[in-house]
Amino acid sequence: MAKRERVMRMSVEQPLWRALTGYRVLTLVYAIGLFVSAYDEIARPWVAIGYFAVLTVWTLATLPRVANAASCTKRFLAVDLTIALAGILLTRLAESPERIEAGAPTLPSIWTAGAVLAFAIKGGWRWAAFASTLVAAANLVHRSGVPTRDTVHMVLLVWIASIAIGYVVEVARASERTLARALEIEAATRERERLARDIHDSVLQVLAMVQRRGAVIGGEAAELGRMAGEQEVALRTLVSGGLVPVSRVSEDAAEGAVVRAVEEPDDDSTGPTGPVDLRVLLAPYAGAMVSLAEPGAPVSLTPAAARELAAAVGAALDNVRRHAGEHARAWILVEDEPDEVIVTVRDDGPGIPEGRLAQAEGEGRLGVALSIRGRLRDLGGTAELISVPGQGTEVELKVPKDSSASRGKAEQR
Repeated sequence: MAKRERVMRMSVEQPLWRALTGYRVLTLVYAIGLFVSAYDEIARPWVAIGYFAVLTVWTLATLPRVANAASCTKRFLAVDLTIALAGILLTRLAESPERIEAGAPTLPSIWTAGAVLAFAIKGGWRWAAFASTLVAAANLVHRSGVPTRDTVHMVLLVWIASIAIGYVVEVARASERTLARALEIEAATRERERLARDIHDSVLQVLAMVQRRGAVIGGEAAELGRMAGEQEVALRTLVSGGLVPVSRVSEDAAEGAVVRAVEEPDDDSTGPTGPVDLRVLLAPYAGAMVSLAEPGAPVSLTPAAARELAAAVGAALDNVRRHAGEHARAWILVEDEPDEVIVTVRDDGPGIPEGRLAQAEGEGRLGVALSIRGRLRDLGGTAELISVPGQGTEVELKVPKDSSASRGKAEQR
């Protein structure tokens, strides 16, 4: 069966980078607008014109730099903050002392906050505190140590907002890593359950049979049966525990967490692509000791759903033979409902003692847990087992006809 790798990148900070890009452009226009509106009042407008020329070229040329965390390097952040600080200090050359004392805005105005916010998104709250402190110091120098109320308000706003955003980014990154780990564990667990079902239906059954037959034959066959029993226990332990790979995160943590999961197509590339009649897959199970009751019309399911449901029925019949004996009778009833298909497997064996299923699952015997319930859960269906000691066991399997949609909903929960 062909497989493909799905790569998911989760980054809640990417929208922040896009917002920062827009913020830098808008605040550039705002700062130039303030300069134009007060042009006649500025003492040395040529200083401001030269600075705004540099600021405009720098802002537009570096838009790709603030598009994501990978492009926003430490060197870029240092130059960007230097341009903002230079603009604050150059205001004393462009403006007259009277306008500065009256509270005239600095040349970059609120564009400076964009440089600080870039530090916050890139490096977290500590970087934000460092950058905003330098901005505060530059404003104090610009105001000759006597800042106006508006200056104090702006400095505090930038300082608090940048630190808060930096802290939120750090929390978001930690949450992304946790979510990536959880998704990867879930993907590994589902794959392990699928392998465990296949192993239970083939290898473990053969090892158990070799162990029983070896004990009956005796001699060298008994030793072979003992070895097969040991391997069965080891294999059950392996498939019930398994290994979970280490979470994969991007080389630059600021790019967000990365999860890689191996997917399998629902249908074999060489198999049927249309609906499959479930009755055809269940027909081989009918025999002298197994009765099959089915509708007269085809019971259509997707190929994957039909195969998994038939395999679950086979696992239930294997449990009948193993636990109820070779002479136990079983009945299979197929019901084709409008929204789902129901298959009931009933036997006349001794039933299952209370608590036996939980004990078997704890011992690594996963026939019911994985080969039956696991298959149905992956299809969005259910498996209910009813057993009364001395009155047999009944397994009811339900699969929605739209199994692909149901499975998608189950994975989202």
